[in-house]
Amino acid sequence: MSKKIFLCSICNINSGTCKEDCKFCSQSVRYKADIERYKQKPIEDIKREAIAARDSGALGFCLVTADKGLNDKTLEFVCHTAKELQKVAPELRLIACNGTASIEQLRELKKAGIKAYNHNLETSKAFYPQICTTHSWNERYETCQNVNEVGLVLISGGIFGLGETQDDRVSMLNSLKELHPTSVPINFYHHNPALQLQPNPLKVEEALELIKLTRNTLPNAQRIMVAGGRELMFGERQNEIFKYGANSIVIGNYLTTAGREMNTDLEMLQTLGLEIATQVGK
Repeated sequence: MSKKIFLCSICNINSGTCKEDCKFCSQSVRYKADIERYKQKPIEDIKREAIAARDSGALGFCLVTADKGLNDKTLEFVCHTAKELQKVAPELRLIACNGTASIEQLRELKKAGIKAYNHNLETSKAFYPQICTTHSWNERYETCQNVNEVGLVLISGGIFGLGETQDDRVSMLNSLKELHPTSVPINFYHHNPALQLQPNPLKVEEALELIKLTRNTLPNAQRIMVAGGRELMFGERQNEIFKYGANSIVIGNYLTTAGREMNTDLEMLQTLGLEIATQVGK
């Protein structure tokens, strides 16, 4: 079990505006989920969230937008936000998560101070058409290749509990291994009543074994991060994820769902005798 845990916080800087049909995502306008929707979060609000995350020990701060991919307007907004955040919280590693992206777009983000790009494969290539029809799995994979091409740190993972088979899970992890991500976010499906997806929930023991499988499949990844769905999936057993190979968590709220109070997670780590990582590494 790793003694140093990397903390990351995510900021939904554009919410609920996506036109894609990903069946697991409440940010799609198609499903009319009861979530907060806005095109651009005020810069001052983003700054406050970044400072709060930093003060709670987070090293990573991820700027997330809800769309298939980057366009000129979104790219400009993310770059502007990145530059503003460097003025108030230069200690944070800025991460962008803005969907599919070209090499040219990623280079612009890098110039603006973005250090890493998060784009998840979500699931296996074979299962992907069952959960999304408006864009292909290949586009996601290509974006990850683009991230590596421009020299940004690649963060890529997926979601468990979408109705996929164990073979699909292994296939996704093997595809991730080909891409050599530095960090692998593991998400567990959090159902919203507006969504059509109705898979059978995973058992805690099964979810823990999937963390172990991820770590064993990607032994060279610096971080296995348990992200969305952690609280709902593991409940009072969240402390067990570290024994199975996780060495990173998202603290604070997620995109459209609330997480635990940051202090609660910090107290959990202290009780377990785990330290908060103070250096980013790669």
